[in-house]
Amino acid sequence: MKKLMIINGPNLNLLGTREPEVYGNETFDSFLEGVRHKYFGMEILYKQSNVEGELVNYIQEAGASEEIFGVVLNAGAYSHTSIAMADAIKAIAKPVVLVHISNVYAREIERRTDLLMGAAEGCITGLGMHGYELALRYLMGKM
Repeated sequence: MKKLMIINGPNLNLLGTREPEVYGNETFDSFLEGVRHKYFGMEILYKQSNVEGELVNYIQEAGASEEIFGVVLNAGAYSHTSIAMADAIKAIAKPVVLVHISNVYAREIERRTDLLMGAAEGCITGLGMHGYELALRYLMGKM
């Protein structure tokens, strides 16, 4: 069975309590449980780290796996700073779709530059947690 991997970056382990006016009240675990139930025929793996190097390792792990078809990546603030993550995305032969929960273009100016965008297949921004599901559905359609 082909698998998809969701990778979340820094501070996304705090979803549900972190700035609920920006990110909402739902925890990621609750959201993921619902998505896994909805797409019960698909195995969705999940990784989260606050450490940039670990996120690079997760991307490389997905790239090396014969079972993982694609990656949904919310790199959090590393989207705006990490050339290492952009290089990791370019180094794997798997589709990667970026997700931003908030509309980064309506926020601080430093969030409007995304260093990962050129390496990824696409990006969904500003649609809340629903962006993850849209990214998963897109990748499922490519399988």
